[in-house]
Amino acid sequence: MSRLHLHLMSDSTGETLEMIAKAALAQFEGAEVIRHFWPMVRSQQHLDRIMGEIAANPGLVFYTMANTETGARLEERCRAIGLPAVAVLDTAIEALRAALGQNPKARPGGQHALNEAYFARVDAIHYTIAHDDGVAWENWEEADIVLAGVSRTSKTPTSIYLAQRGYKVANIPIVVESPPPPALFGLKHPLVVGLTTAPDRLIQVRRNRLLSLNQAPETAYVDQDRVAREVQYARRMFADNGWPVIDVTRRSIEEAAAAIINIYNEFRTPKDGSAA
Repeated sequence: MSRLHLHLMSDSTGETLEMIAKAALAQFEGAEVIRHFWPMVRSQQHLDRIMGEIAANPGLVFYTMANTETGARLEERCRAIGLPAVAVLDTAIEALRAALGQNPKARPGGQHALNEAYFARVDAIHYTIAHDDGVAWENWEEADIVLAGVSRTSKTPTSIYLAQRGYKVANIPIVVESPPPPALFGLKHPLVVGLTTAPDRLIQVRRNRLLSLNQAPETAYVDQDRVAREVQYARRMFADNGWPVIDVTRRSIEEAAAAIINIYNEFRTPKDGSAA
């Protein structure tokens, strides 16, 4: 397989461009791709300096340019050396322009403006970090979502991912010997979601965790019968309280979070279908 040089150029931070490139490259397993990152390119002079590096490592150019003149200059320079340049957001922006009947603002990094949504995400992250692993249960009523599950069912990483999307999330481990505080069963505002997984998979994850901590790999923490009882105990609790359950056995963090968001949106939508 030949090597590909992929140049990512943006007149902003390039965060969106990197995510798009990562998602696209995930479809090509084993591809040998060398990424070159060129953020904050906001002048033709800066662009001209970079073009020497691109010409020395020819390949494919992905770009996002709010400034149409700089974008046109990039395409012109790429054509001159025979390289394809792809404006990765243009199709989506044009579709929105046609649907909304509104011209887009040529503003680099507009999606990262310090607006109300940005500060809401920051607040959600702070809340979620402060309410990890059953801490500060007295404030759970302020959460949007509460995740419950036995140890090593990805509660913390899923909580942080959801927080980055703007949701205040608390999480609590379900332990047979230590029942959760009664407050969990009387919550009114948050959506409580149970996370579960197959016992065999859970044992594997826990055993890897013990090895990473240089602890004995054979303890009650990974005993097959005990783990099966833990999972059964948690699932019974979820069912008794009518909480939705997400099986994370074969789900990535992103997939589990997407499923939770879908349930949350239904939870927040009144039964008559009107906006909450």
